[in-house]
Amino acid sequence: MTDPKPWAFELEAYIREGEPGQAKKSRDWSCAIGLQAVDGLTPSKYLLATAREHIEGGLTIEQVQKRIAAYYDRRNERTHWELENEEADVVSSRIAMILGEGSFTFSPAEWKSIHGRLFKGLVKGAGAYRKGNMTKKEWVLKGDTVRYASWHTIPETVEYDFDQERRFSYRGLTKREVTHHVASFVSGIWQIHPFCEGNTRATAVFIIKYLNSMGIEVGNEPFAANSWYFRNALVRANYTNIDKGVYETSRYLEQFFENALLGECHELRNRYLHIDWADSERLVDEPEDATPQVAPQVAPQVGQLLAILGEEEVSLREITDRLGLSDRKNIMQNYVNPALEAGLVERTVPDKPNSRLQKYRKKHL
Repeated sequence: MTDPKPWAFELEAYIREGEPGQAKKSRDWSCAIGLQAVDGLTPSKYLLATAREHIEGGLTIEQVQKRIAAYYDRRNERTHWELENEEADVVSSRIAMILGEGSFTFSPAEWKSIHGRLFKGLVKGAGAYRKGNMTKKEWVLKGDTVRYASWHTIPETVEYDFDQERRFSYRGLTKREVTHHVASFVSGIWQIHPFCEGNTRATAVFIIKYLNSMGIEVGNEPFAANSWYFRNALVRANYTNIDKGVYETSRYLEQFFENALLGECHELRNRYLHIDWADSERLVDEPEDATPQVAPQVAPQVGQLLAILGEEEVSLREITDRLGLSDRKNIMQNYVNPALEAGLVERTVPDKPNSRLQKYRKKHL
């Protein structure tokens, strides 16, 4: 398992010691906030304080959302970091609201509705299928991409997968068999990637609601603490490159759901999913005394940096352009420096960190 995130300590007490209603709200908030790591986003301290008020009964979830909206409306000029905080805060509050609702319908319309509710006003085309094909550079694939569904076939592909799931019977299955089937279903609909942005978060919320509707309790800890692993596991479940000897595998995703649904304790480390991990053919779990010679677990921002570097030597200005960001201080603090400290990236001019000729490149694992 991964170490708890800093914000997790602030909510954990409600789960352990709070009233049943407080514990449920805290689990929902933990999951909602943790899912922001999928896109490298971090909630603000203001959101955490507001979430605590909601958990303790001082605010309704509607009041939470109004307060967050007012908080950012007052800030006329915002840094890029504050804009990312805003998305994390707004989407977290919306996820907490949806998870707290008892209503649910298993349908593509529900999935689209969830996406629209999460990203309205934040993402162009929220709640609508994309109108173009897409690729995404993935750190675990050394910059390669999953082949997502053609945008022309999205409605038919989504309906087919949902129809197959409707026809599937869980009767007589063991809980482990149920868990593995769920992993397969989630992998299939995620590969379609029907939305322009926010696919993983919308899919996670949808599947939690779906499982709850069938009376299956979902442990919040894997989604709260390992959401980026969840995304990387989906990537590995949908990627094959025969020339490189890499084949799609569902075992990482199955172990994620075994933790979530069966209470197992697989160690969910992103490094195990990298296609260059030396022991990638072994099961993820290792003896306690094993010491694999691999890179440490990295934050989502570092993964994004590694993906854009590829096999090139890239300047800070080029990194800024490729990330689509403008705050170089933020990039150094949250992307470059952590990658340097983890030994995943190196300077081309190591003796002169501030050299105008400085570039950055990946170290081979």
